[in-house]
Order: sequence, then structure tokens, then C-alpha cells
Amino acid sequence: MNLLLRLLLLGSALLAGGCASLSPQQRERAEGIAVAARSTALDCERPDRCALDSPLRALGAQAIADSEAAGAPRHYATLLDEGELSLVARLNLIRSASRSVDLQTYIFDTDDSARMIIDALLDAARRGVKVRLLIDQLSAISDLQMLGALSGAHANFELRIYNPTFGKAKLNYFDYAGSVLCCFRRFNQRMHNKLLVVDGVVGVVGGRNYQDDYYDWDREYNFRDRDVVVAGPEAREMAANFQAFWEARRSVPAERLNDVGRTLLRHGVPALPEARFLRPERVARAAAEAADPAFVAEAFVDTALPVRSVAYVADLPRKHRGDQAPHATEPRLDALIAGAQSEVLLQTPYLVLSRPAQKLFEDLRARQSPPRVVVSTNSLAATDNPIVYAMSYKYKRRNLRVLGFDVYEYKPFPLDAPVAPANLLSAALDDAPPPPDRVIGASVAGSNVRGSGPGRRAGADGSEVEREVLRTETRPSFLGSKAANRPLPVTRRGARMGLHAKSLVVDRRIGVVGTHNFDPRSENYNTEGAVIIDDPVFAERLAQSILRDIAPDNAWVVAPREKAPVLSGLNYSLGKASEALPILDVWPWRYATNYAFQPGPECPLPLSRHDPDFRRCYVPVGDFPEVDVGPKWLLVRMLTAFGAGLVPIL
Repeated sequence: MNLLLRLLLLGSALLAGGCASLSPQQRERAEGIAVAARSTALDCERPDRCALDSPLRALGAQAIADSEAAGAPRHYATLLDEGELSLVARLNLIRSASRSVDLQTYIFDTDDSARMIIDALLDAARRGVKVRLLIDQLSAISDLQMLGALSGAHANFELRIYNPTFGKAKLNYFDYAGSVLCCFRRFNQRMHNKLLVVDGVVGVVGGRNYQDDYYDWDREYNFRDRDVVVAGPEAREMAANFQAFWEARRSVPAERLNDVGRTLLRHGVPALPEARFLRPERVARAAAEAADPAFVAEAFVDTALPVRSVAYVADLPRKHRGDQAPHATEPRLDALIAGAQSEVLLQTPYLVLSRPAQKLFEDLRARQSPPRVVVSTNSLAATDNPIVYAMSYKYKRRNLRVLGFDVYEYKPFPLDAPVAPANLLSAALDDAPPPPDRVIGASVAGSNVRGSGPGRRAGADGSEVEREVLRTETRPSFLGSKAANRPLPVTRRGARMGLHAKSLVVDRRIGVVGTHNFDPRSENYNTEGAVIIDDPVFAERLAQSILRDIAPDNAWVVAPREKAPVLSGLNYSLGKASEALPILDVWPWRYATNYAFQPGPECPLPLSRHDPDFRRCYVPVGDFPEVDVGPKWLLVRMLTAFGAGLVPIL
């Protein structure tokens, strides 16, 4: 289909879309159908709503009681590094609710993990618990039968969609393309917050959405992510922030959307689709663990830390108004970084800095004794977003030489990731045994030097993400129906991992876990939320979690290339000048590349890139290790050359 015909179809679709909106009367009828269908019957008449006896929920009650007795806030915090455990914690908390469950998220799928959460929420509503679910439109459940069923499921269950551009839940590529023509900024203003609050006493905040790849259950690609459970009075602040979003004009009941409403008008409230679990055995395992008080106590309560100062800092919906309302998250995070004395540990999946962020780190660097800045981020082989990585790649010289960052790029097959053994080898990949010379679900440091140049195509020797799954900012392209941005093929088989955790540790004293990517998109378009804990014990535990991610088994070191014997100064100057160009940054010999640690008798421990013995213990593995680049190499190179203008929205 040629470009002109596509544009004509686009215009026709946009006009048709405008005519397809429900009238106010139809919208009221659709809402009435949903409300009338909602059952008011309860499965429990007990005052506690037959809530599960949960040591984790009890920790929240204990923190509230301790706070009231002391006349000052008392909290407990538990880090959730392992994906499946994070799902178990959520299931346990929802089942233990006796009054309310508020869930806010950016992505909500209909796969195994998401369906378990949906079923737990509906069970809670039928027990008599008030359940509210708020999902951003861009990544909301796209099954209209599911949305219609949920809209009329129960009187205690409410579902709203945030910022439903074009008044619908399910988008197509014409909608994406149309947003460029009519409402680009509004369409890109997304609710990126992820929050779960139970009974106003326990809250979960972090990077995880509701999709299998956040819980180590995807057969192709999983996220290395992190959440924190906070038990105590700050959960009330989380609930208040959720309330602000729930009441916002952009939060629309699902039954009032055009496509969901049309489904209700045509068919009434449909039956909830039957659960068809891809891996019933893991669903049963997670359900059993979530119902086991001993397991919950050991996994989440025994590991909880009593912490000092806790603050939930989150943007409000007014960030998306046109009146330039003040932001909440960036000033607090910037102030923490600006106040660093000795060290900043920053973990972000997307190392793209805005101008204010550059200035912040330049000021740190200009101090007489600047703090060390360590950054954990994705490699090209690990990232779910190669377009964003191209901008990180473009500015490696600036990040290392000007800002002084020590950058570590996450491997696609980390050897020491926090993954349960049952999920580590991804038995869902296929039933065939792996070849004897092939490593599945793990990485050998430096084993893919060939990944830095034109390589073999993915196939029996490669791993290519095939499924059309919305991963973070992945969206349909302007002129196509498939995802425009997905993980690139790599040179080995297995379910790989990509970093998605967003965390910060300052001076081993303050720890931050949240949704903010520390990038321009989080600053300019998305609403975000984060938990800030001023406690040295918690900060050290979070620091150790990040340091594990940058250990040689899990990450490559980014460092300057060894200087050429001739013309090294000229190469540096030309590369620097090319980097400064908004377009045509095509200089091929970049300032920095990736290195892998080579342990041995003379190199027993990893070294800093600043150590004089660094190159004796580390070997270069190329700019794009473990990527089966082929023609895809051109994508990153072209975006490096022409993509600087994309920085504000990446």
C-alpha cells in the first residue's frame, strides 16, 4: 500500500471515528446497562469480609498502631526484587483486604499474571471490599468483552480508564497516527504511576505493570524490575494521591467509552471470558504461596526493615493541564541528587538526559570533590526500546567524559538475576532440550564479541521477540499495524531480560524506588510516583541490589576505547563535533565501547574503569555485544545520526 493511499485511509478513518462517537443519550444508556447488571450479592457477611489472614497485611496494622502509640510515623519497608514474588505479594494483599483496594497502573494485560489479579480483585469485591481499578488508556485491557464484563461485574468493583483520547479503550494505528495531527501532546500525556493500596495501611510502589514479563513468566523476554512494599501511615498519602487521579476529569468509567459502550448497547453486559492459563502449574504455585501465611511471613515480613522517614512523592493529574502546574517528582529527586556528597547510584532503563538533568550532573562534576555517579542501564541487546538506546549510545562520550558517569549496561542473559529457579530456564520456551553447547537463560561474559559487527540472522542460533506485546513505550508505527519498537534479535536462544527498575541511592543514606525513568518523557509528559526512604539500612540494601545488577555476571562496563597509536586526538575531536550536531552524527569511531571482566590469578576482583589495571582485566566486546545486528545495525546508526530531536519525548 503506497503512502498516499495510507494517508487517504487515515483521513477517512479519523472522520469516521469522529462520527462513531456515542451520543450523550447513548452514553447514559450504556452506563445504565452496566450499573443495572452489577450484582449486590456478597459471598461474606463477616465484618472482616472474610479477609485472608496475612502477616504482610498485619504488618501494616502493626505500623499504624506503633505510629499512634509513639505519636510519630512508624513504617516497615520490603524490597521486591524477584518478579514472581512480587506477584505473590500483590495477590496476598488483595486477598487480605477487608475494606478497600485501589490499583493504579500503566499497563494491564489479560495474560496469566494479569488474569490472576483480575480474579483476585473480583473475589474481593464479592466479599464486600470496595475495589477501584484505574488504567492508562494507552496500555489498558484491549479486550472489549473483558472490559464490558468488568464494567457490570459487581457493585463493589469500578474500572476507569485514564486519558482516553478519542473516547475509546482500544486503539488502532489510525488513532496513533491521528494523534500526531490533532492532539500530539495530550495523547502523549500518560499516567505512568504504578500503585496498589490495601485498606489504607499497606502500599506497593515500583516499576511493575500487570503483564507476564514483569513477573518472570514470559517465554521470550522478561523485565528485571523492582517494587517496594510500605506498611504504615504513608499508605494514606498513597491513597490520597490515587483519589486525586480517580476524581480527575480524564479518568472515565469504562462503560462510558465509545467502544465499550457500543458493546454494552449491542449485547448487554457480556460474560467474563473464561480464564485460559498458558501455564496452569505456575498459576497454582503462585496462588498457593499467596495463601500460605508461613511463606508470606518468610518472604515479605522477615525481610521487612523498620525505616525512619518515608515519603510518597507523586505527580497529580494537574501536571497534564495547560496551566504549567508545578511537578512533584522531579524537584524532589533533583534535590536529592544535588545534595549528594560521596555517591549517587542511579538505575534507569533509559539513559536519556534532559537539559536540566545535564546541568544538574555538570554542577556535581564541577565540585572540588565531586561525588561518584554510578549508572545502571540497558545494553542494546537487553533493552525493549532500541530507539531510546540510540540516544544513549549517541551521548556516551558526554556521559563518561563530561559528566563523569560510571556506566554499566545490563546483559540480555544475566547469570545472577533475581529470578526463581522455576522460571530461570524458561521451560515455556519450548519442550525440546537445549543443544549441549548452548546456554539458555544465562550469559557468558564476553562470549559474543561477534555481536559488535554484522552477525548471523536470528534463527536456530538466535532469539528474536516475536509476540506483539506492548512493552513500556512500544507502540504501533505511524503507517503500520505492528509494533514499531521491540527488542532486537540476539545471537543465542532463551528468554532474555531487560532492565526496567527505576531506583536511586544517595550517599548510602537515602533510597528511592518508583516509576520515574529520570528521562525527559518522565519530566515532560508522564505522571510519576516514587517512595523516598531516608534510612541508611534500607539505602544500603537497595544499593546492594543495584550493585548486584552491575556485577560482571550481569553487566558490561562502558569505558573509553584504547587510544589509537596515531590520530587519536583528531578522532576524538571529530567524534565530539559530530555528536554535537542535531543531525548527521555519522562519525563511526565512537569514544567508548563495552568491556567484559576476565577474572584470573592477576584479576581476582572487578575493577573500576579508572583503575590503571583496567585493560589488563577487561576485554572489549564491541558497541552492541550479543546483538544479532545484521541490517538492524543501521537502525541504531541512523537514529544516532538523525534522532536527537526525539529526546524530549523519549
